[in-house]
Amino acid sequence: MIETVVRKRIEILADTPLAKRVTRAIDKVEISGWTILPVQSGSGRDGPWRDERVTGSDKSLILTIASEEKASLLSEELVPILSSHGLLLTMWDVEVVRGERF
Repeated sequence: MIETVVRKRIEILADTPLAKRVTRAIDKVEISGWTILPVQSGSGRDGPWRDERVTGSDKSLILTIASEEKASLLSEELVPILSSHGLLLTMWDVEVVRGERF
């Protein structure tokens, strides 16, 4: 059986212009990698929305996997802009193979 290790999967939904700020925070706390995915539409507390590149309201989903310690550091790093910039940050436990990479 393959050995797995528990890590935190972190997803951050942000306006696309903020993606670089989020990835800089990920790099600052020394999480080894991240992925950015475009988001086309969704619905939330303020109702439905659609990708709108003309007005700059398009969104991205930034994904990363980290140890619990680094996930906590990232959360602390992003606290100042979570509410002010409307970011959505979620994290949960996942099992990964080759845990030393995260």
